[in-house]
Amino acid sequence: MQVAEYAVANKLAEEAAFAWWVSDVLRKRDRIISKVKSRYWKRTHKYGIEVPKSVDQALAIDNATGTSFWKKAIEKEMLNVMPAFKFLEEGESIPVGYQKIMCHMIFDVKLDFTRKARFVAGGHTTDPPACTTYASVVSRESVRLAFLLAALNDLDVLSADIGNAYLNAPCREKIYTLAGKEFGPTNEGKVVIIVRALYGLKSSGAAWRAHLAQAMHDLDFRPCEADPDVWMKAAVTTDGLKYWEYVLIYTDDLLVISEKPGAVMESLAKLYRLKEDPVTKKKYARPERYLGATIGQYRFDEEPNKVRWSMSSDEYIGNAIRDVETKLSEKGRRLSTKVSTPLSQGYRPELDVSKELNDEDANYYQNLIGILRWSVELGRIDIHVSVALMSSYSASPRIGHLEEVLRIFAYLKKHDRSRMVFDDNLPSISDERFKTVEWADFYPDAAEPRSTKEPQARGREVKVYCFVDADHAGNQVTRRSHTGVLIFVNKAPILWYSKRQNTVETSTFGSEFIAIKIATELIQALRYKLRMMGVPIDGPTDVFCDNDAVVKNTTMPESSLKKKHQAIAFHRVREAAAAGMIRIAKEDTETNLADLLTKPLAGPRLKNLVSHILY
Repeated sequence: MQVAEYAVANKLAEEAAFAWWVSDVLRKRDRIISKVKSRYWKRTHKYGIEVPKSVDQALAIDNATGTSFWKKAIEKEMLNVMPAFKFLEEGESIPVGYQKIMCHMIFDVKLDFTRKARFVAGGHTTDPPACTTYASVVSRESVRLAFLLAALNDLDVLSADIGNAYLNAPCREKIYTLAGKEFGPTNEGKVVIIVRALYGLKSSGAAWRAHLAQAMHDLDFRPCEADPDVWMKAAVTTDGLKYWEYVLIYTDDLLVISEKPGAVMESLAKLYRLKEDPVTKKKYARPERYLGATIGQYRFDEEPNKVRWSMSSDEYIGNAIRDVETKLSEKGRRLSTKVSTPLSQGYRPELDVSKELNDEDANYYQNLIGILRWSVELGRIDIHVSVALMSSYSASPRIGHLEEVLRIFAYLKKHDRSRMVFDDNLPSISDERFKTVEWADFYPDAAEPRSTKEPQARGREVKVYCFVDADHAGNQVTRRSHTGVLIFVNKAPILWYSKRQNTVETSTFGSEFIAIKIATELIQALRYKLRMMGVPIDGPTDVFCDNDAVVKNTTMPESSLKKKHQAIAFHRVREAAAAGMIRIAKEDTETNLADLLTKPLAGPRLKNLVSHILY
């Protein structure tokens, strides 16, 4: 749809490469918007509180209930957004080239039953802007690394939320609207030019990000080359340790990692309005929630004075489970209470031939998959492979698929081990497990890719290690294998990967080699990010694989490849070993943590492997 809009905006829609499909795609866009609106109009209550659809309805609810909750929410929102408007004087004509747009108020109820009103523009009705509309956000791996580095270098962490963030940036589009009742009786009906990046406009996200980026530059922070939403600044602790201060930005959510993060927050508070906590009245504090995860401090019994950070999905999943149970109760059903694994024993989704779901249930299935995928991002590694398998059928799910997805929620309800601790302790890995070989004759020019823009390494060193595995021909229909990769930095899990392979391999050796090639690429990207964040790395990444043939072929230079179609993976991994980026050792299948990312496991084995990762 974005490509179609681009084609229209740049007058390419009539060209042969576009004419046959652009109009159909844009009609599809309009149907999707129509369905979203339909679902919005059908929702009348939230948490048992009636949610209005217009300003008139909001005020009518207040009158009927003898309260002023919605009226105050509207007044609060309009007070914040007024700087976004320029009122034309009576008789003043609308500037040439400006497009009329409709605006409206969206209402919601927060978890604490506070009423929320948001004034938004109908951006879907405007022409595609000539400027870019893309606005990046910080990656989840960067967030996990930040919490690890905070513990590693004895730094503090503070979080804050910028209020009405978009309105700080100038509007990049030429648009106007007519003031409605929410503007007050004296302004209603006036012509209003929108001069700030109002919520709902196509370009507002990009305009805000550019505005905040300039502010960060003014504060002497520079973006990380590997993640432009990680901002860095060289600093020194009171003990003389050189380190990097970080500010992580996810749209309007700020996360500051520093020995004195309060000073950074105060600098930002002078530029932007930071939201106050309704209870503590503080503008910033140690994070309790971030991107849906519950954040907390954690102390090991053997190190009671050492503070580490943890991330849990309990609250997010708890809310999701309540919604699922409410939906099931409407049909006289409930979640199962006897589940030891996410999927039923022996269940294969590709062999499910039950009836296909209707449109409404298929949409519900997709919503559940979206919730589960985000739960995996928040640390529920134990359901990763199950969610990956079930996600493959989102386009045309069946009744059996939906039942298994509901079983995953039943498993999450019963098994709540979900706390991920970002442990900065170095792992105990013996060098004797790795074979020292001479690769110069085979790969004389092998070298790990390094950037010329690498910042100075500051702070304490980290050790990267990885578990990798593959389930050979696991899919009973396509016979494709499934790759699982789990990467740690020190003892903190940072990156996990579970995905079906793109090719059919005729042997376990082939599928394992494809898996270790994928792991090598993920490792290279992570090592690049660490270096661009100014983090010193201790030696090569240790890779543990349970296939003896793969280990021998990647640790014996004289070994030759028997199957030529695997040459890319073969040489990619060996060259990385020759460059000193990785070193590979054999790991028993029973202790290979990546095994839980390749196939559904029995309850006891799943529980045993998860106990080494989650708390």
